Amino acid sequence: MTVAETNQWDGPARQMLAGLLAASHLMPLETLPDTLADGCAALGGFTHVLVYLADLELRHLRLLTGRGQDAGQDPGNNPAELRIDGTLAGRAYQVGEILAAGPEQPDGRRRWWVPMLNGTERLGVLRLTTARTDDAVREDIEALAALTALVVASKRDRSDSYARLTRTAPMSVGAEMQWHLMPPRTYADGRVVIAAALEPAYQVSGDAYDYATAGTHVHLSIFDAMGHDTAAGLTANLAMATCRSSRRQGCTLVETSERIEADLLEQFHRSRYATGILADLDTTSGQLTFVNRGHHLPLIIRSGRWTASLRCEPAHPMGTDLGLPVTLCREQLEPGDRIVMYTDGITEARRAGGPEFGLARFVELLLRYHADGLPVPETLRRIVHAVLDYHSGELQDDATILFCEWLGTDPQPSTQAADLTGLP
Repeated sequence: MTVAETNQWDGPARQMLAGLLAASHLMPLETLPDTLADGCAALGGFTHVLVYLADLELRHLRLLTGRGQDAGQDPGNNPAELRIDGTLAGRAYQVGEILAAGPEQPDGRRRWWVPMLNGTERLGVLRLTTARTDDAVREDIEALAALTALVVASKRDRSDSYARLTRTAPMSVGAEMQWHLMPPRTYADGRVVIAAALEPAYQVSGDAYDYATAGTHVHLSIFDAMGHDTAAGLTANLAMATCRSSRRQGCTLVETSERIEADLLEQFHRSRYATGILADLDTTSGQLTFVNRGHHLPLIIRSGRWTASLRCEPAHPMGTDLGLPVTLCREQLEPGDRIVMYTDGITEARRAGGPEFGLARFVELLLRYHADGLPVPETLRRIVHAVLDYHSGELQDDATILFCEWLGTDPQPSTQAADLTGLP
């Protein structure tokens, strides 16, 4: 391709992206498919553009048609739903790579599956056809997918169509609260890679996770509230809100946990409590500081091996007012260490007539998928589905996992962080 041809291609492509960006400011989510189709038709190089979004349990990719309450019903011949496991579209989603959906046609056209990422959060995939297959085209479709993901991410919290499309079952009130309270399930910034999962997705009530950054520090926390009802969700919500409020006022981890206890006591008068781990990671040194409020201790995966659980004298669960001292504990991490926080729904759940899932089985899965070299979010997705499959899809308790991988003392090049998250 000559320079003139490249510039000729870049001009319309950039106009299309600029047009989509301009339209996005006043665009409801339902009009996104038509806006994409119109913009790509004007370009002349991209055709048959479809948006598939991952469902809440990360098992299927569902077609966004933009038809209100029937957003998942496609009037054409395109599949309304594709499995993530066992399909080419799902493979593109899992590994974060652009994949050809078939051989190049005689006229030079080719169909592609393109992952859509909001930062490091995997939202779904685009399917589209291009008139050419050169490197410049791949760069343009990658840019189109990235911009489409940003539009979806900016609209989804106010779109019932998005919620209906990405859900495959009715959601309880407790789960509705939890999913809107917690941060996205994936985050990376060159210093850390964080991924989380929470099941049963539609019935979760008392489990919650949180993370946030402040300068060189990363906060991590996980909570397990008493019970499996809406009140458990309220308990977890109050614990997390107090945690955020306290740390943003500069409280220490010990002070924060004590404030959570005070608020739970004031609200529930010892009738409700929550266990939890509150942690702070200094990314300049790898020093992990944490407190244990009656919770399972985190694990460390180092060099592809489980070293041991962290050590920390437990204080009483927050809200029980038992008066046990709260100990501030420390652990020195090594670059590449993965911190794994989890709730008892992972290890203690059992299927009818069978043994508990158990810590040994959980660790075995962690090491197996770590050895596969998969991106962190995909590793976690497969672990959670293995837990669900062990229990035939029916969990009797909330099951939550929070991963955090520390990359080292120096911010990592974008390519290395991308390898860990599945970014292209």
